[in-house]
Amino acid sequence: MNTLSAAFTPYQKVLVAFAASIWLVGCVATSAPDDASTAWMLRDAARVGGLATEVVGNPKVAGTGVDIALVFDGTGDGVFVPTVPIAGWQAFTIQVRFKPDGSGSEEQRFLHLEDEMKHRVLMETRVHDRQWSLDTFLFQDAARKLTLLDRTKLHPTDQWCWVALVYDGTKMSHYVNGELELAGEVAFPPMTVGRTSIGVRQNRVSWFRGAIAEIRFTRAALPAARLAR
Repeated sequence: MNTLSAAFTPYQKVLVAFAASIWLVGCVATSAPDDASTAWMLRDAARVGGLATEVVGNPKVAGTGVDIALVFDGTGDGVFVPTVPIAGWQAFTIQVRFKPDGSGSEEQRFLHLEDEMKHRVLMETRVHDRQWSLDTFLFQDAARKLTLLDRTKLHPTDQWCWVALVYDGTKMSHYVNGELELAGEVAFPPMTVGRTSIGVRQNRVSWFRGAIAEIRFTRAALPAARLAR
């Protein structure tokens, strides 16, 4: 006979079993849900998401409080992170808190994910007269790609805002400050290993001018009500 079991009365055994069940439920409840987000807080160009980066130019840290961010000069500043955070995900949401500078060039890429299959995710701005439009792009191959861009949907530069690219497995959508702007159907398989560039396209053109404070990656297509704004 187990000596520990013999030491307990029947009532005590019930209490022990109940406590064990509560502990197990707690373990399940604290496990990471499928829609948990990974946040990259851009506070150090040399290290993003816990990974050492390749830094091009001299992105600087500026701001205070929630507005601490990496500032990119629009001509030669970029950060390359050796990972694709959404690799293997059927659905995803990418959110970026940034402040485009009104003096930047017209076409700017501020986030670019690309894997070894050359599948790409791009988030860009189109700047004109100190206003900008959001341009997002998913690319599998020449026959399966989608650009979302409406140049009439304008936003003021030099102000903080949130933008989001959402993919639910068949449909791509993008949002500015939680408001849906555009959507369309496109086939985009889960990405594989690769890298992410911030502040520039990976072939080092279309440099971003402005500040980027945070990038969030979520393994789910979040509804508008759950997007940052």
